[in-house]
Amino acid sequence: MSPFFLFQLNLPTSLLQPQQTTLSLSSTTNTFLSLSLSLLPCMASACVTDLARAAACRDGAAASHLKFVSIFVIFATSMAGMSSPVLLAGVFRGKPLYDKAIVVIKCFAAGVILSTSLVHVLPDAYAALADCHVASRHPWKDFPFAGLVTLVGALLALLVDLAASSHVEHAQYAPVVAQEKEAAVELGGGGEGERVEELVKLKQRLVSQVLEIGIIFHSVIIGVTMGMSQNVCTIRPLVAALAFHQIFEGMGLGGCVAQAGFSFGTIAYMCFMFAVTTPMGIILGMTIFSLTGLDDSSPNALIMEGLLGSISSGILIYMALVDLIAVDFFHNKLMNSNPSLKKVSFVALTLGSAAMSILALWA
Repeated sequence: MSPFFLFQLNLPTSLLQPQQTTLSLSSTTNTFLSLSLSLLPCMASACVTDLARAAACRDGAAASHLKFVSIFVIFATSMAGMSSPVLLAGVFRGKPLYDKAIVVIKCFAAGVILSTSLVHVLPDAYAALADCHVASRHPWKDFPFAGLVTLVGALLALLVDLAASSHVEHAQYAPVVAQEKEAAVELGGGGEGERVEELVKLKQRLVSQVLEIGIIFHSVIIGVTMGMSQNVCTIRPLVAALAFHQIFEGMGLGGCVAQAGFSFGTIAYMCFMFAVTTPMGIILGMTIFSLTGLDDSSPNALIMEGLLGSISSGILIYMALVDLIAVDFFHNKLMNSNPSLKKVSFVALTLGSAAMSILALWA
């Protein structure tokens, strides 16, 4: 009887072991769920934490003072950055190294513009639309609108490029065939070369104008965002960083304008428009804040910043890759006939990209 009795005593003990394991697993699961639920308030309070951090740096009077200073600083640096390549082109025009210098400056400009679009504008657009105040809403949390609008911007730039090029070519070849033959006979066959050169000039002017439109979009966004901000911790480093930013961006645009052969009045107008756009954006942002009380962290402001930044990025990416880099490195007779110039131009492209990318640490 005792062995059977011992077996009976051991039987409940063995049956209890799975129950203890089940209880242990249940306890572990409950602990995991408790930890997961405890993290939810931390995730939900991310926006509150950001707002608290911004509130600590919020000082309307000091911010207004910094913004008034930045208006004059950015205007001066923008004007200096864009006018310097144009002035240098005027001084050295006709010199032996003039054409080579223009090509190198233009490649440096292409690097600056490409870096501006990919390192500065596009990440800011994504960040604006991914902000917790925007990304928690429909339809912004359901679709990557920043990438879509960037694509739309690139396609719009292509459409403008195609339409303008078609118009220019149609205008150039409008004379009847008899008149073309007569002109070719009178010029001894040189009429075709002059026509091609004129088409190249018109193309360069078109590129410069579309490029300035894309940069103006970007400059307006920068200015309005800075004007609406009341965060001294953000504005103070931005003043110096944007000054250098505008110098390099102005040099990029100025290098393209210098090669396009605009009249003095057109060049002066384009320089002034580039220099005044960001300061006017700052004034507009300050006006919006004073009238509505909305700052740069409001959802509507973030959505507008993200959409305008995306379309600007698309335009600049297209212009840098298609109308600047591809044209100079693959269709420029001077560069194709001079391997050393091509190497120097690539170094200039890299330096322009690097210089503008480094500025992303501060602006």
